[in-house]
Amino acid sequence: MIDLIDVSIQFTGVPLFESTNIKINKGDRIALVGANGTGKSTILKMLAGLEETSTGRILKQKNISTGYLPQEYLNISTKTIFDEVKQSLTKIQEIELKENELHKIIDAPNSSEAEQERAINELGELENTKIQVDFYSINSQIEKVLEGLGFTTDDFAQPVSTYSGGWQMRIELAKILLGNHDIILLDEPTNHLDIDSLQWLITFLINYRGALLLVSHDRFFVNKLTTRTLEIFNRTLTLFNGNYDAYLRFKEERDKQLIANFQSQEKKRKQTEDFIERFRYKATKAKQVQSRIKQLNKLENIELPEFEGKIKLRFPEPPRSGSIPFDIKKLEKRYASLSSATDDNVVFDNFDFRIERGDKVAFVGPNGAGKTTLAKIIANKIGYNSGDVVLGHNTVTSYYAQEVTEDLDLENDLLDAVMQSSIESTPQQIRTILGSFLFNNDDVFKKVKVLSGGEKSRVALAKILLTKANLIILDEPTNHLDYNSKLTLQDALVNFSGSLVIVSHDVDFLRPIVNKVLEIRKLKSTLFSGGIDYYLSKRETIIVKENSLSTSSKGVVNQTNRKEQKRLDAENRKRKHSATKTLKKEVIKLESEIENLELIIEKLEIELGDEKIYSNPNLSAEKNKEYENAKNKLEIIYSEWTKKSEELEKIESEF
Repeated sequence: MIDLIDVSIQFTGVPLFESTNIKINKGDRIALVGANGTGKSTILKMLAGLEETSTGRILKQKNISTGYLPQEYLNISTKTIFDEVKQSLTKIQEIELKENELHKIIDAPNSSEAEQERAINELGELENTKIQVDFYSINSQIEKVLEGLGFTTDDFAQPVSTYSGGWQMRIELAKILLGNHDIILLDEPTNHLDIDSLQWLITFLINYRGALLLVSHDRFFVNKLTTRTLEIFNRTLTLFNGNYDAYLRFKEERDKQLIANFQSQEKKRKQTEDFIERFRYKATKAKQVQSRIKQLNKLENIELPEFEGKIKLRFPEPPRSGSIPFDIKKLEKRYASLSSATDDNVVFDNFDFRIERGDKVAFVGPNGAGKTTLAKIIANKIGYNSGDVVLGHNTVTSYYAQEVTEDLDLENDLLDAVMQSSIESTPQQIRTILGSFLFNNDDVFKKVKVLSGGEKSRVALAKILLTKANLIILDEPTNHLDYNSKLTLQDALVNFSGSLVIVSHDVDFLRPIVNKVLEIRKLKSTLFSGGIDYYLSKRETIIVKENSLSTSSKGVVNQTNRKEQKRLDAENRKRKHSATKTLKKEVIKLESEIENLELIIEKLEIELGDEKIYSNPNLSAEKNKEYENAKNKLEIIYSEWTKKSEELEKIESEF
């Protein structure tokens, strides 16, 4: 579907990757991985047609449709959310435009009979096209996708420009998901999603039939959706079969082998250099010295893995709190309405919640339901209207804001920013802590305002490290952290002996940490006494039950319709079977031939590496001929299989 042929790309003369040859096939599910700065986002932009290659070519199948979601997106459109999404669907817009033009011809008094007849015939053809693209259900499809991504029906009529960047990313994602693209390119799509939207997106993409290439630090998300992994390593792109976990296992073994090979080679290099230096000026050793110099020049240059820096995070042993770190009773929280009095601005009403010492609780639920509000109330960052929020005996809190700049003075340098959390610490102690967060030497004198999002996150975590709190409240702590930093923070929180509240949608991050989950929804909250997997399984059961109840309540009304639909479905299946029967047999036969040829080629590759064969010129030539013939035959059959498969898929799509 997409071929990268000898592709290279570089910035300011420094190559990101070189001479890359990769094929992306129809239906591939690929995770794009690599260290920060290796060019992951650049590859997505390149495939989306937004970046040029430095050398090489990108060949795409004719009329291929691509959907691309960048990491950041800002839309100042004054259209409503619903119209913004619908008007992005070009096929739907083309149909509506064509239909209007044809009706004008039919209704025009000066149109000839022939023109009107032609227009009527075209309307008939257009009707078939409308059925093929689900034209009549598009409005309901848009509503389902927007609701799945967290929008309410009241949001549909609101202007796009009134929403924050995170919500605008969801609007852009909705446009991509509804675009019926052949391939979707996603760059960190989960950053702005809550756990409900994340689960919905996973389900949607599992059922999506096109190819998928994504970049994400969310391991749970990546493992659910991908079956292949494309790695950028040492300026080379390599495609592996298997999901992200399988790739990590391979990478660990590969890195160990690379280090062992490097150490062995360096030992050999030093021995050779020592010999050359020792006998360089001895005439009797001149021949051996020249031989060693040649050996040295032939040594392969082994590049070591690019290990990303890891923060070293260990929370200090906190003072022991009382058995109940905090207790919330009959909490009411509402935000002042700009219009007339209404209940729409009520976040919590008569809400009770407490945790026990040592509890580690995740707050989950849709965005806007009150997770961050509750975290801020517990941290005493905002007030509430009525009720009681009582901190237990000897409870000391520390709070990490989702927007880390809330608690950082942007004009301070790093040293002063962190020292504010612990006036008893010396500058040298502060520098040591900052060093553990990868801020070294003169980095500590940088202004906070010049730091990246990830760097500000590390400064905020360094401040928490100094508070010696026994109740830590974290609001989306992983949003700006790379994979290694997330692992280190995760390990520190697992070993933290105090109590913990985490607002997060990152399932893989929460899995080993939390022992309870508080689901917060509009004026309704439920506590699940178990980890995140326990919550997800219970939530799935609840959704199935709700859907079952909804279906049964409509059962009597729809019974006749269902019978008729079953009859139509049976007829449709019969016609589909008749239309595809022969073609399916041909595709299955070709797939069997492809599998056999791949086994033959694999066997020949092993034989060609056997010394008994490659040292025998006649036998080697014979095996090479067999190998080339098998490869050529595979290419011909694979081309035929692609053609037949596409033909089969086209016929099936008509049903």
